[in-house]
Amino acid sequence: MDVGSYDVVIIGAGVSGCAVARELSRYDAKVCVLEREEDVCCGTSKANSAIVHAGFDAQTGTLMAKLNVEGNALMWQLAKDLDIGAIQCGSLVVCTDESARDGLDELLARGKANGVPDLRIVEREELKEMEPNISDQAVAALWAPSAGIVDPFGLTIALAENAAQNGVEFEFCREVTSVRAEQDGTWLVGTTAGDVRARCVVNAAGVYSDAIHNMVSSQKISIIPRKGEYLLLDTTAGQHVRHTVFMLPTKMGKGVLVSPTVHGNLLVGPTALDVDDPESTDTTAEGLAEVAQKCALTVANVPLREVITSFAGLRAHQPDHEFIIGEVADAPRFVDCAAIESPGLTASPAVGKMVCNEVCAILGLKERPEGEWIATRKSIPNLNIISFEDWAKLCEEDPAYGRVICRCCRVSEAQIITMLHRPIPVRSLDAIKRRTGATMGRCQGGFCSPKIMEILERELGMEPESITKAGPGSEILVQKGGE
Repeated sequence: MDVGSYDVVIIGAGVSGCAVARELSRYDAKVCVLEREEDVCCGTSKANSAIVHAGFDAQTGTLMAKLNVEGNALMWQLAKDLDIGAIQCGSLVVCTDESARDGLDELLARGKANGVPDLRIVEREELKEMEPNISDQAVAALWAPSAGIVDPFGLTIALAENAAQNGVEFEFCREVTSVRAEQDGTWLVGTTAGDVRARCVVNAAGVYSDAIHNMVSSQKISIIPRKGEYLLLDTTAGQHVRHTVFMLPTKMGKGVLVSPTVHGNLLVGPTALDVDDPESTDTTAEGLAEVAQKCALTVANVPLREVITSFAGLRAHQPDHEFIIGEVADAPRFVDCAAIESPGLTASPAVGKMVCNEVCAILGLKERPEGEWIATRKSIPNLNIISFEDWAKLCEEDPAYGRVICRCCRVSEAQIITMLHRPIPVRSLDAIKRRTGATMGRCQGGFCSPKIMEILERELGMEPESITKAGPGSEILVQKGGE
């Protein structure tokens, strides 16, 4: 039996688990993150709206509302510290029916009660100035200047890298199969690659967090995977709107949004459909047609001919529509970080702090001595935003910056090589995509994938037929040529 011993084991390397890991890395503790997939950010965190919500939607007094507003306030400095893409562009909730204006007033009142700053309602004339492509049906909107957009891949990866810099261990392709309380008060966590022991367990398993919780508690919880389908448009459409444009929300969520992304694309979606299968991330003709139809209600002439891909994500919804955070009553030293659905990405910095504080109180952890904790992390250069002069300097230092591998997204060989040797292991094309943007453009990897595979083979000694798109089971080559 392969037993490693830790103070804290975190189950799940999504944005919540990685935020908890980073916060715990401030303390004198041995911490390990277990992830069933081959990389961080492989579940809900990789397929969402990438919105930093202002905090007017969640019901006042809920944990969801509190952590949304706190997370928004923390996000902008965190983005600077971790050197990730984040833009405080603001959001608009658009009313398209004069008889529904009460909905805007309700959101305004709720937002103020939740502590959201600078909310106000803008009328048609001002709304048209803010968004020239707003639909003819739009009569007014709720303006939330504190909202914004973020790179969800970049945020999750940066949290993980910074945690790893500070000593947190990450173990991938280790699905948790059992969690058992031991007589000495520790937990034995069984995985597909051996067991680990922990003084405290944090359950941040996303759509599987109910299964993990129910292994240890008689007080069962239920998570319902809620599918959302999206359309992603090329960067040629990225300026069609300047802000995130929402529809007035319904009981199923905030409806279809139209939003710029930090990468310069335009994002449209999502749908909201409760499903039984926690792996149901397929897109459907019906779902994508719904997205295309509904986006026109708030934004005119969305250039859907510029769609370059579609995708679906799953939210970890629970019937009470509330985060579940805290030590489980009948499972001492087992802490839930469950049902983290929208606005979970926004709330993640605050979620990390809350769960960390809970674990520290349980275990009596002490902060590391001053100067031992690394608070910042530097990303790789982005060739889409630096000047040609700065790019030329990079090429002088390393000629590989001049060899462009992904033409659609302007990603060089040097950027890919650098990411292969960062603190979190990178072994698949999707892992490289999340870190560099390569394969994310108009051709969706048609030209650059073979070149990236050559780099993986050369730099890491990987056999070509072992290289995957997204981990085991997604191998790209069947056999070597000529065999």
